[in-house]
Amino acid sequence: MKKLSLYTPILIGLMLMSSCSFFELSAPNDPNNPSLGSVSQNASRNQVQNLITGLESRHRDYVFTVTMLFGSMGRELWYLNASDPRWQTDWLGMNNRQATANMFGYLATYQNPYFAIRQAQTVIDAVQNTNTFTEQEKNAVSGFAKTIMAYQYLLVAMGQYENGIRIDVKDIQNPGPFLPLAESLTQIKRVLDEGNTELGNAGTGNFPLRLTSGFTANNFNTIAALRQLNRGLAARLAVYRQQWQEAVEALNGSFYSLTGSLDLGPAHTYGAPPDAFNPLFFVQNANVTTMMVVHPSVLRDTIAGDARVRNKFFRRTVPVSVTSDGTPLSGQYQDRRFASNTSEVKFLRNEELVLIAAEANAQLGNTQAALAAINRIRTAAGIGNYAGATTKEALIDEILFQRRYSLWAEPWGHRWVDLRRYDRLNAQNVDISLDRGTIFKQLARPQAEINWDEYVKTR
Repeated sequence: MKKLSLYTPILIGLMLMSSCSFFELSAPNDPNNPSLGSVSQNASRNQVQNLITGLESRHRDYVFTVTMLFGSMGRELWYLNASDPRWQTDWLGMNNRQATANMFGYLATYQNPYFAIRQAQTVIDAVQNTNTFTEQEKNAVSGFAKTIMAYQYLLVAMGQYENGIRIDVKDIQNPGPFLPLAESLTQIKRVLDEGNTELGNAGTGNFPLRLTSGFTANNFNTIAALRQLNRGLAARLAVYRQQWQEAVEALNGSFYSLTGSLDLGPAHTYGAPPDAFNPLFFVQNANVTTMMVVHPSVLRDTIAGDARVRNKFFRRTVPVSVTSDGTPLSGQYQDRRFASNTSEVKFLRNEELVLIAAEANAQLGNTQAALAAINRIRTAAGIGNYAGATTKEALIDEILFQRRYSLWAEPWGHRWVDLRRYDRLNAQNVDISLDRGTIFKQLARPQAEINWDEYVKTR
């Protein structure tokens, strides 16, 4: 996949100069991002193909920052970086630092998803305004784009939380208002459902354009499989909205399988330049002072014999150690999930869907169904069936524990999100004793967005 050349407006006030640049695509020499004018009418098949390739590339651009930042906030991991203490001081909130609009390095959790959303909108506009595709093909392309769009909206919402997010960004000169969290999630559901309906009207067989091996090698390049992906994301969204029956129904249309491979799912792909390397890969035992390490509390709380710990964590000969704001931080274990710097990164897996099935059924009082899903996860990890209490509260405790290890450091920040949605973002569950940090509830709204709204009020 060709790596996109991104226009990255970070200077405060840049939005006031021309347009709402968080949402503006500008890569004039990139074939994956032809000018909007050149594809808005009568786009060729090759142009739409390039836009799809560009969409896949933009779809993965959140991975490093979201994984590292959200993971740090949930204390799944520390991203230790001796060259710049702000990776620790700002991201861990050391010495009472707060999540402000000037917080170091967090903007990629906001602007990169919106770049992908705008790319998806460009795909939709291009394919709808050309005679190059059949109606079924148009539905396929638009349905796929809306599925990715919804994924990216939800990413922004998980970072901004009670700040709300913009859903309407089609007109970059006049973007829509910030919607409260509940309404934002409702609108994301609308986008997902529209995508599912369009994929349902796309016929059968393969997707009409080329997708990367993250889809094709994992058997997600058919219309049917893309609908299953869409419904898997709908299940994730449903539990965030506490719509438990809706989650079960979405799972029924997804690739959820209680007996199938837990690793089944589509992936982000990586490669050698001019493509991008896997940003989560670190050489084992490398003599470096920059490394993603396993948070000590994750190791402390594990169940003896858990295969996930053996398979995911590598014990270094020498720990990675840094000192920030006078506080020493040291990590003995690093990530071992990826064989090389070109390994793919799954962005939704059956293991998460099984855990969603457990959670939704526990909330609905379907105890046996919840236990079946819990035990699928536990037996795969080699820790035997669950033998604890079967009250709803006890089952949710167990499910959150299993999510902590099954979904560790996946490109979403599940631990931070999970604790927040169950009102458990506290010192009992987020161990800040070693880093003297802050427990963050959400990120700040970017300053450029604040400036833009102030500008709109005066024009």
